[in-house]
Amino acid sequence: MTPCGRTRREFLWQTGCGFTGVALSALLHEDGFAPRRAEGAEGVAPLAIDPLSPKTPHFPAKAKNVIFLFMYGGPSQVDLFDPKPILNQKNGKTIDIEVRKGNVAKATLMGTPRGFSRSGRSGIEISDLYSNLARQVDDMAIIRSMYADSFAHGSAIVQMNTGSVFQGKPCLGSWVGYGLGTSNRDLPSFVVLIDPRGGPINGATNWSSGYMPATYQGTQFRTQGDPILDLSPRAPVTRDEQRSQLDLLSRLNAPHEAARSHDSELAARIASYELAFRMQASAPEAVDLSAESAETKELYGLNSERSADFGRKCLLARRLVERGVRFIQIYSGGGHNDENWDAHSNVDANHKLHCEETDRPIAGLLADLKRRGLLDETLVVWSGEFGRMPTSQGSKGRDHNPKGFSAWLAGGGVKGGVVHGATDEIGYAAADDKVHVHDLHATILHLLGFDHKRLTYFHGGRDQRLTDVAGNVVKNILA
Repeated sequence: MTPCGRTRREFLWQTGCGFTGVALSALLHEDGFAPRRAEGAEGVAPLAIDPLSPKTPHFPAKAKNVIFLFMYGGPSQVDLFDPKPILNQKNGKTIDIEVRKGNVAKATLMGTPRGFSRSGRSGIEISDLYSNLARQVDDMAIIRSMYADSFAHGSAIVQMNTGSVFQGKPCLGSWVGYGLGTSNRDLPSFVVLIDPRGGPINGATNWSSGYMPATYQGTQFRTQGDPILDLSPRAPVTRDEQRSQLDLLSRLNAPHEAARSHDSELAARIASYELAFRMQASAPEAVDLSAESAETKELYGLNSERSADFGRKCLLARRLVERGVRFIQIYSGGGHNDENWDAHSNVDANHKLHCEETDRPIAGLLADLKRRGLLDETLVVWSGEFGRMPTSQGSKGRDHNPKGFSAWLAGGGVKGGVVHGATDEIGYAAADDKVHVHDLHATILHLLGFDHKRLTYFHGGRDQRLTDVAGNVVKNILA
């Protein structure tokens, strides 16, 4: 028995395990399991110092900003961007088709009542539902061979936004802010504009920063009134008084933050107070459309009750791009059923409604960006979470289809007037030059100057990335 009341054997056992733990900690630190700063690109400043400082991408970028037009609910490719004459010829015939994952059933083929016309110098065929947008086709690269992994709205829309069918991952807009930072410290780097009928299923998960600091999450804007709820002080207070309050808060927070220099969440939370203060002056001006000309408002469809709301969002997106906002996502469709593009009962009536709401605004956005010299550095993306079946549901509707659908990109280094890939003869599944959601994300990051394999964030014991372990850049659509 030792003087301390323990045996020599106990002493050796405890000290031995202690030394082993020290060695193990060192090895884990070398492998990256100990806390460390995340790296977006070479030379990036530590997150705890300035999470949104402007950063240099991996290589010279074509695009500086992204406007993502999200058609929530799943627009039908065979009624909009993917004409299928053979489908019309086989209208009414019965086939076996996978209607849900692993569930094959008999279904009746249903052609489209829409007419397709060759448009622009490129002669690409686009549905008459998008007659205004068709005039901009020479600036668009249409991907007709998109595919995704889920038949369900919830997981499919999360995958289109985050690259994963599971919730909790950072979305595309967060990766863009993380990689590039912002060039305007008075506005968020990532802004979201939802439909007045409601947000998409899963709500804010679709613009969450996931395991990244909250600094990188999307900020929801309104197009009228205060752009952000509770942005203005409730009690009468001058700007000088607010500044004094924030200065005091900053002095109180400084020693607390200094003792936790690697806590990027804390740094992001402290920085949000300053951003909110600056936004009180800058955000209302950004959403004020009164200075826009009558011609510009008409270009975006603001003079039509049907297209006015989406038109305001598109016009606001242009104004935000001018002010240095990196990523703007606009949702068309909200709520349930025919309030979005989820055309289960009558696809033609559903798409007439939503195309009338979005056709002029999107065409106006592309035209306005181009005439202002902004399209070359602004990447515009159009997509839903999946497409629709070439078969009928009920008598006039179409069910979900992730196996083959269409998306398009314009501006920001994209080759205009081209079509990439194809679905099979009835428009059911991607067949030629298939493009997965990971490939779309890899291409967007490439246009922003990033190698998607090197844009990583350390979390959960490994370097995470938007495209996980997949993704290939769609080089055929690059200018």
